[in-house]
Order: sequence, then structure tokens, then C-alpha cells
Amino acid sequence: MLTLVLTRHGLTDRSEPEQHLGQGIDLGLSVAGRRQARALAGRIGGERFDRIIASPLLRARETAEAVAAARPIELDARLTEMHYGAWEGLTYEEIEAFDPVYRRRWLADSATLACPGGESGDDVAARARGFLVDLLGWAAATDGIEPVVLAVAHSTLNRILLCIALDMPVRDYRRRLTQGQANLTVLSFGDGAAPHEARLLVLNDTAHLAAAGQAPWEPSPGA
Repeated sequence: MLTLVLTRHGLTDRSEPEQHLGQGIDLGLSVAGRRQARALAGRIGGERFDRIIASPLLRARETAEAVAAARPIELDARLTEMHYGAWEGLTYEEIEAFDPVYRRRWLADSATLACPGGESGDDVAARARGFLVDLLGWAAATDGIEPVVLAVAHSTLNRILLCIALDMPVRDYRRRLTQGQANLTVLSFGDGAAPHEARLLVLNDTAHLAAAGQAPWEPSPGA
């Protein structure tokens, strides 16, 4: 059995207002993002992880480093965020202002329709599926342990990976799933399971980021 602990990087200085941060803007965590990473480390940093794997983008690497402490981190380009092409670094309002027709078409079918000059949801799904195939193959070859793996990636990548793991249509990733910064999402794959046969144990848990008295379903401060 494989346990996959999935998280998204913490906040950056470009996280507010919400905008498309993909592969073209490689920046680290903001002060608030580093606090989130430390809070995540306080929650799970003492757990056993047989592998810690991160997107090579700096914001994901820094989040992984906060949890890993002295443990090694592997970088896997398949965990990189969606390539947003011409929309990279633009807020949703800015995109709507100059490209409203294509934007609405993309929102209706972001699985098959690519961002202008970038990737589609199906493109990202191919990367995420390959990652899961290799991870499950590795887990099957481990001897005498039930491996636990931490993967640190990005909002869209994580949501599309979840669609694959839970056998959901990729087109639903924006409509049905949320991945807050530095959240905890946990999947379990039984022995011999395929990439689409995961059991969902935890989804978008951000209790470690919550303020006193905050309801579990309310957005965490700064998120």
C-alpha cells in the first residue's frame, strides 16, 4: 500500500490578487508563505516520509524544504504547474478584459482547450498520470514497508492529479476541487492499484493554518 501526502506551496508575493502563476514566473515564498510552510512542518514534519518529491519551481521547493528539514528532496518536473502561456502572471480580471471570448471557452472546457501558447488540462494530466504510474511501480518494488511519500506541487497540478487518482473527468478540476496553500491532502493506493484507483483519506485540510475560533470550512488567513 502507498500513502501519498499531497500539498500545495505557500503564498508568494504574486498570490494576491489571484493570478495565473505557472512555469514562467519562478519566485519564492512570501513572508506569509513561509509562515504557512512552517505551520505545515509543525503538523507533519515529524512524520516518516520514505520520499519527499517537489516541483522544481522555487515556491514548491521552499515549502518542501520547510517540511523536510535535513531529509533529501527529489525534484520532478512532472509536478510543475500548468503552463499558462500568454496568461502567465495575469489576474483573472486582466484576462477577461483582453481575451474574454477565448477565456470563456477555456473555462467551459479547460481539459481539452489549452491556454494560449500553453498547456491544456489533458496535457497536465499526462504528466501527472506518468508521475503516479512511476510512483506506484516504485512502491510495488519496495520490500517490507508500506511507503509514505510527500509531494509538494501546485494548485492546478494537484487538482488534476486528484481527478486522475479518483477517476474523475479532468474537465471537473476547476469546478469541483480546491487546493489551498500548504494544505494536507492524502491518498491511499492499495497493493496492485492503478493510478485511478486511489482512496481519498484527507482533502484540503488547512487546520494548521486556522486562526483561533475559525470554522474548518472558512478560508485560512492569507489564503
